[in-house]
Amino acid sequence: MTLRLILLRHAKSDWNDAGLDDHDRPLNERGRDAAPRIGAWLARDGHEPDAAMVSTARRTVETWALVSAAFADPPEPVFSRGLYLASPGQILAQVRGAEGRALLVIGHNPGIGSLARSLAATPPDHPKFARYPTGAATVLEFAGEDWSAIGPGHGRTIAFTVPRDLTG
Repeated sequence: MTLRLILLRHAKSDWNDAGLDDHDRPLNERGRDAAPRIGAWLARDGHEPDAAMVSTARRTVETWALVSAAFADPPEPVFSRGLYLASPGQILAQVRGAEGRALLVIGHNPGIGSLARSLAATPPDHPKFARYPTGAATVLEFAGEDWSAIGPGHGRTIAFTVPRDLTG
């Protein structure tokens, strides 16, 4: 059996309010424009998730709302404070306990990008993969019955994109 993991870094966030707690920062205009394009790309290419895990940060919750609007049947997301600024190991631990065959995880750098690089057996041939900018999305496939056995170097890279690759 095949499992599909989509690792998405939240869209571009707003830094204009210096007094705002980092967890509460919203998306900026560019992020609100980019997130629906990422959702449309995922849906168009057949990468709609049947499960989703989303950091509780405002920018990730907003990213989820805009991305999932493109899905025919978006799953009910699991919002996790543990994904907020999580390390690759912390994210992987949550993924290993997930349900579903196609899982979308929306998180933050450096953890989400580091996890994508770690899991990919072969990285995509894309100049932005190593930096994993806001809105970056990697789609990986794993052989297995459930998420408990996935690990570094086991993922087959199916797709990678960043918002600038997608036309509005």
